[in-house]
Amino acid sequence: MSQNLKSIFIDGEAGTTGLGIRDRLAALPEVVVKSIAADKRKDPAARKEMMAGVDLVVLCLPDDAARESVALADELGSDAPKIVDAATAHRVAPDWVYGFAEMAPGHAEKIANANRVSNPGCYPTGAIALLRPLVDAGLLAQDHPITVNAVSGYSGGGKSMIEAHEAGAAPAFELYGLGLHHKHLPELQLYSRLTRRPIFVPSVGNFRQGMLVSIPLHLDMLPGKPTTAALEAALTAHYAGSTYVSVVPSAQAGGKLEPESLNDTNRLELRVFGDDALGQAVLVANLDNLGKGASGAAVQNIRLMLGLAEG
Repeated sequence: MSQNLKSIFIDGEAGTTGLGIRDRLAALPEVVVKSIAADKRKDPAARKEMMAGVDLVVLCLPDDAARESVALADELGSDAPKIVDAATAHRVAPDWVYGFAEMAPGHAEKIANANRVSNPGCYPTGAIALLRPLVDAGLLAQDHPITVNAVSGYSGGGKSMIEAHEAGAAPAFELYGLGLHHKHLPELQLYSRLTRRPIFVPSVGNFRQGMLVSIPLHLDMLPGKPTTAALEAALTAHYAGSTYVSVVPSAQAGGKLEPESLNDTNRLELRVFGDDALGQAVLVANLDNLGKGASGAAVQNIRLMLGLAEG
């Protein structure tokens, strides 16, 4: 049985996403995770040697370091391992497959057949999940002016933000990215199939993990002036049979939502709130920014790329 194990190297396993991936992989009997000595983590030769001996490499690195790792893998030629990049570096690269398996029909198969997969950002995962099915169904014009509002737990902000919140030195809530150039915007726009650049307003709250992504819509500005039920039906049809993504019916949606309800899972829940008489709706995605928004999605992609059963 051990001869059939798939080997994985996490380049950057000491970070938040890397640790999350390692913890999830520890529950898979089909894989073995190989680690590099701490004093060799920045040694290109040692990292290249590690890559040569595994089936798949996960990159949990800053963008420049991720590009360096890909260059090292390229030097291995036909012996290069498959790669999942959890950084932003390759998310809109044309020769990489975007790692949101439920994005479109047949996309999971593209991931399964790919050698290079870019793991999605947490915010875009929620926004694309809401927007892409509506664009594909013709219920949302590609040039519609979209605003995406989102709140995440502080674990998505990196080491300094985590330390500030856990030391009690950070505000309870803050908006950021108000220069309108957040690094997640290119992938959000591209994979939602939007031709008009959306406005994205992220925020962080004083809780460790969890995320809500919300998109307000005026129904009379949409093609055919659809009802909230029509929007919900399009989302439900798109994700029918999905293991991890579900649409919560409006009858069960309620009037409020908190961001931590899906923590420590790979689930993503979508809801359509609205009032047809007012002609207004709010689309909301709920996920764990460290689960379906990061480590959980990476392990889902790893399973697909290595031909392992879905968990």
